[in-house]
Amino acid sequence: MTRANARELAVHMIYGQSFTGAEPEAALETLFAPGYYETLAQECPVYEERPDPAQMAYIRRVVSGVYAYREELRQQIQTLSIGWDVSRISRVTRAILMLAMYEAAYVEDVPKNAAISEAVRLAKLYDGKDTGAFVNGILGTWDRSREEPK
Repeated sequence: MTRANARELAVHMIYGQSFTGAEPEAALETLFAPGYYETLAQECPVYEERPDPAQMAYIRRVVSGVYAYREELRQQIQTLSIGWDVSRISRVTRAILMLAMYEAAYVEDVPKNAAISEAVRLAKLYDGKDTGAFVNGILGTWDRSREEPK
């Protein structure tokens, strides 16, 4: 499984948690339960392959991290979404934004440009071309606001 596919699985889990509020370990246990994961491959090709141990560690880390920082990440999205209430942004787009912000800020082996680029790709895939531009704008502004003055 590629990192891009693992990232997509993480988005699915973060999205699902926005409905259930499930703790990360419980969500992981449910998704990767024998038999259940395989049935999802009929609906979405990303489930055709199980994550290897390295990708599983990545998924566990980012899903847990986003869960731990969810309020802070949500507030950052709200602050940057000028003229939009965060509740008007689709849950999948919020999940994508939160994952990208968490990766860029806390996952050392993910370059921030890769996190942003992947977020734009996923937003276009799940919410359309216009959403990709919205995500790019939010994450670009967020990234610039984090840079230290020269």
